[in-house]
Amino acid sequence: MAEKHKLIEYANGPSLQEINGTVDVPRDKGFFKTLFAYSGPGALVAVGYMDPGNWSTSITGGQNFQYLLMSVILMSSLIAMLLQYMAAKLGIVSKMDLAQAIRARTSRSLGIVLWILTELAIMATDIAEVIGGAIALYLLFNIPLVIAVFITVGDVLVLLLLTKIGFRKIEAIVVCLILVILFVFVYQVALSNPDWGGVFAGLIPTGKTFSPSPSIGGQTPLTGALGIIGATVMPHNLYLHSAISQTRKVNHADEKSVAQNVRFSAWDSNIQLTAAFFVNALLLIMGVAVFKSGAVKDPSFFGLYQALSDTSTLSNGVLIAVAKSGVLSTLFAVALLASGQNSTITGTLTGQVIMEGFVHMRMPLWLRRLVTRLISVIPVLICVMLTSGKSAIDEHEALNTLMNNSQVFLAFALPFSMLPLLLMTDSATEMGNKFKNSTWIKGFGWLSVIALTFLNLYGLPGQIQAFYGDKLTGAQTMQANIIAYVLIAAVLALLVWTIVDMHKGNERLKNVLAKEDVTSTYEHLAKLSAAAGSEEEFDKEATAERNSEQR
Repeated sequence: MAEKHKLIEYANGPSLQEINGTVDVPRDKGFFKTLFAYSGPGALVAVGYMDPGNWSTSITGGQNFQYLLMSVILMSSLIAMLLQYMAAKLGIVSKMDLAQAIRARTSRSLGIVLWILTELAIMATDIAEVIGGAIALYLLFNIPLVIAVFITVGDVLVLLLLTKIGFRKIEAIVVCLILVILFVFVYQVALSNPDWGGVFAGLIPTGKTFSPSPSIGGQTPLTGALGIIGATVMPHNLYLHSAISQTRKVNHADEKSVAQNVRFSAWDSNIQLTAAFFVNALLLIMGVAVFKSGAVKDPSFFGLYQALSDTSTLSNGVLIAVAKSGVLSTLFAVALLASGQNSTITGTLTGQVIMEGFVHMRMPLWLRRLVTRLISVIPVLICVMLTSGKSAIDEHEALNTLMNNSQVFLAFALPFSMLPLLLMTDSATEMGNKFKNSTWIKGFGWLSVIALTFLNLYGLPGQIQAFYGDKLTGAQTMQANIIAYVLIAAVLALLVWTIVDMHKGNERLKNVLAKEDVTSTYEHLAKLSAAAGSEEEFDKEATAERNSEQR
């Protein structure tokens, strides 16, 4: 008789157990054949760096400041490569995803707090996906927005289908959708004939890059840079990568096998994130070269779609000729729909990772997606209904403001994924001397974590002020600043709690390892793997130990 499964079950086994260690990889084969076998997880991670939340920030930054913010996109991408490398390495070496690792080294109460915080960040990201997907359906098929919002809930059926076809096929679908997005923007930028000298010059940061002046269209270079950084480096990608990096089979008893997994996972991640960099760079170049300077008055998806079909906003005759056919605007909407569907897959997997890791609950992926999407749909529906009696521009602006304001939770959640990740991958007790961060990775890692945490918190007062609208009174500004400073104090206090808890967890781990006459978790897993008769037995032993470690 088939075993019955409850909708919600206890889970503390391997990360994403259904796909963990299911993909075979070659040994002692050629570089490209081996790389192909490892390619895929990086694409799922790269999706988060080119989702709908990135689009308006990059295009508006190009409209307002030409190529000045290109360097911000480059720096964000390089930091992303560093963080994602550490996340993948943590998963491969420790056989725990980031959520499991944090929970194993911290208390139950802190684990619940961090779970709630990360869930809010994922839901905030999902709001951008709902808005992007609904608008794409409206633009392509003229479906009323309320109905289009409900249709986005139906993507759970797509996910249900994907879970039946195998993880490698899911990776292939995601790569195809990324190529669609890349093709659309390469085509549009190629027609615009941009100033490539200006593009390459913009890759070098200057004193103007983070300047608080001038203000153009209500945006300064500083706020534009903060918007790009906030939309680029997001916490859920670190949890996701630490889990899906474990889909490739690895023999923990063989150091060469572990090292190969780490090496090729890094190659895969860096190649895919380079593609994400080009997409974001192309979006900024679009803002400069496709449209006339200052022509885009409405930076929402509606406004960008209309601007691509309005010959008065475009920069040259070739673009104008193509725009008359409607090709430019249609391709933009297709890319928007592809971006939303990609994010659907990765957002659901991430939700499952953090739920299992922090609170040890598992539910079917389709149910997880349905619950998250229904919650995320509520603010979007409220926004659409409240503006239904107003002008189209008011409705567009309200949706765009909701999408931008929803990203405020990312500023809270990001430090609580970056800091533990860095602490654990720096630790010889956790990773072993072979796989702990090298001196230069440790240095750049701390620089990146401190800089991103500072910039996110520094930009928080402006994000809170955005909730009040464009024309703030003095009293509203003061109120927004007070709220922001209270939240900053809460974030810093929670960070201290996290650091203290992780230090205690690390000391506890050292004592446990000393009794077993090993110096690191990595060495312990190697002994456990060598003693186990099979991969399944190894998983059972590792799970049993993870259960015993929880406080």
